[in-house]
Amino acid sequence: MADLIQEVAATIRDIPDFPKPGILFKDITPVLADAQLFPRVLDWFVDQYKGQAIDRIVGIESRGFILGAALVEDLNAGFVPARKAGKLPFETVSVSYDLEYGSATLQMHVDAIQPGQKVLIVDDLLATGGTALATIELVRKLGGEVIGATFMVELGFLDGRKRLDVPVKSLITY
Repeated sequence: MADLIQEVAATIRDIPDFPKPGILFKDITPVLADAQLFPRVLDWFVDQYKGQAIDRIVGIESRGFILGAALVEDLNAGFVPARKAGKLPFETVSVSYDLEYGSATLQMHVDAIQPGQKVLIVDDLLATGGTALATIELVRKLGGEVIGATFMVELGFLDGRKRLDVPVKSLITY
């Protein structure tokens, strides 16, 4: 486990002043491009939840789509995208929220999650928790039960985990 954390940390690229001055962006795309490392990261996610009853995996736009969709077979769950406003073609539910550098709205299709379904939320990074919190609210609006939220990277110094009232698991915490 320590080896995996070290390899992922060494592979993630820091981009200063993106998307605005003062932000240090953690770019996971080099991890995704590594044919040996990326499957090991996916195995870590699967190991955290294997054997649990999960009906849907909700991936948060956009890197959460990559991670979440890659887990559906091993976790025997369907995939649901949580998208930015105006990107879904069918009737949606929406939640607006604040980001560390602005505001946004997330949407899901009204029929994406059925009442009582068990849902795992997946994204690449947990920062202040606003996006994950909005996604939890979307799932609950549809009657789903969030069993947890999981991330490749957590910026622990921003305390986003404290805003979430579900179990949180992160591979790497800075």
